[in-house]
Order: sequence, then C-alpha cells, then structure tokens
Amino acid sequence: MAEIATLSVLPPTAPEDASTAGGGAAGLARFVARRLLRLVGSLLVLVTATFGMIHLLPGNPVRAALGQDATAAVVAARTHQLGLDRTLVDQYFSYLHGVVTGNLGVSIVSSEPVSTILGARIPATLSIALPAFVLVLLVSLPIGLSMALRTRHGRGERTRVAFIGVTGLVNSVPDFVWATLLSAVFVVGLKLLPVAGDAGFTSHILPVVALMLGPAASLSRIVRVEATKVLESEYMQAARSRRLPWRLLYLRHALPNMITASLTFSGMILSGLIAGTVLVENVFAWPGLGTEISQAVVSKDYPLVQGILLILGAMVLAIHLMVDLVLGILDPRSRIGES
Repeated sequence: MAEIATLSVLPPTAPEDASTAGGGAAGLARFVARRLLRLVGSLLVLVTATFGMIHLLPGNPVRAALGQDATAAVVAARTHQLGLDRTLVDQYFSYLHGVVTGNLGVSIVSSEPVSTILGARIPATLSIALPAFVLVLLVSLPIGLSMALRTRHGRGERTRVAFIGVTGLVNSVPDFVWATLLSAVFVVGLKLLPVAGDAGFTSHILPVVALMLGPAASLSRIVRVEATKVLESEYMQAARSRRLPWRLLYLRHALPNMITASLTFSGMILSGLIAGTVLVENVFAWPGLGTEISQAVVSKDYPLVQGILLILGAMVLAIHLMVDLVLGILDPRSRIGES
C-alpha cells in the first residue's frame, strides 16, 4: 500500500528523483547549450547548401532569369548588382554576412529585396500552418486516447482494424489531393467557401483542413499505440486500484506520460506542415511562401528561391529545437547520457 500511496505520473522504472535524472539545473543548462550549438551548426550547413544551389546550376542564372532578349549590358549590370562577378569565396562570406544581418539579396526579376518579399509572405504561411498544427493536436490526442481505451487488452478488434484502415487511408492521400477534393466539394459544388486567396476567416478553412487531415490521422495512430502502452502499465493499474476519478486517472496519470512519448512525432508533423504548405498554397492561390517559391522557380529567380528555402529550413530546425527543449524539460530522463 505504501507504493500505491506514493504513486507519481512517472512509471516505476523511472529514476527516483526525476529532477536529477538529467543533472538538475546544471544538466538542463548544458542540455540547452548543446542544442543551441547543434542548431548553429545545422544553420551553417543550411546556409552553405542554399548558397551552393545557385552556383551548381548550369549556365548564367541572371541570363536565365532575364531571358534571352536581355542585352549583354543589362545582364552584366544585374550580375554586378547581385555580386555574382566576385570570387566564390567573397560571395560566400558576403552571403553569410547578409544572412546574419537579414540581407538575403535582391530578386533578379523584381529588384526588390528578398527579405522584404519574405516578410510579406511568412505571416500568410504561418496563418494556416499553425492553426493546422493546433487542430492536429486537438483532434489526434482525444481520438488516439479514446481508441486506446476501446482496444486495450485485445478488446474491440474490429474497431482497431477499422481505425487503422481509415487513418491509414486518410494519411496516404497527399495534402494537395485533399486540397483539390475539398475545393471541388465546398467551392465548386456547394459554393460555401471562397474560391482562392486570403479573403478573411472563411478562406482559411479549406487550406487548414487540407493540411491537418493526414497528420491528424498519423498522430492519432501513434497516440493510440503510446496510450495503450501507458494504460497497460503497472503504475496505471495501481492508479486504477485506488478508484481515482476518471478525469484524475487519465488526465493526471495517463496523459503526461503519453504526451512526452508523442512529442517528438508532433515536431516532425509540424515540420511536415511547413513543407506541405508549398503545394496546398498553390491549390488555393494562397499568398504565402509556397506560392511565392513556385513563381520564383518558374521565373528562375534564384536569389528568391534561395531565401525561401533558407527560411523554410530554418523554421524546421527551430521546430526541432523547441521540441527537444520542451521534451528535455518535461521529461528529464531524456537528458540522461548527455549531461
């Protein structure tokens, strides 16, 4: 009975003092410092890759962007303006300095600063990616937990098979296909929502839903598996033996342990949402980074393509950093071996 009375949300196999599992406050500080250094290294690799992209392409990128009708004088002037007539080493360090100071160069096509273009497009992309991620969590966590309750201990085999089949089907359909289907039904067929563009709250609905369907199905399956492990664990059996109210049983004891196991997958899903906006935005003519990079590729505006890829990559790296930090704070055991 003494063991039951001292029950905590951590399973019995966890260290006795979770606060010291990762070295306490000093261990957390070292953990954060290492993660920040890793982020800096990853960003340096990303910057080098985006810089190399424009130099690995065959031919003259300025000529490709301006077209064959542009005179040699115009091409030379734009090449000098972009600094592409300097040595490769000078260009690299100039590009690196520009990234640090927020100067990502100038668009070949419009002569507008790339940072200005990105500043106008990033909010539009985040306005559908972040709500989609919130909906993924709000939908997948309760569904996954409820399915774990229905199918634990080998019960509800038909329900389990149906759940796996439906979520597998939903997850297998690409985001842009969902976007097309939703447009056909709610825009063309029912005429309930705006056709394209950012025309207010209602225009956000279809892009957000198209982005969240697949990830929600995927995460709900992961949550079901992790929740089943938690619900069938010894410490949950001990909690049930105390006849705790269901809210306390599942929200205090089951949910925290389930959430830490699913957090890493949530970060991967948010990264996928950022990347998935590229195709979804084009279906709905959404004024974000996805639509902009498609137009930049068609017009061969390589500095703009560089800038967008750099921003998208930095977003993904920042998301993984936040997931690592949150997981390290919520579950000090994840820092064992790194202190």
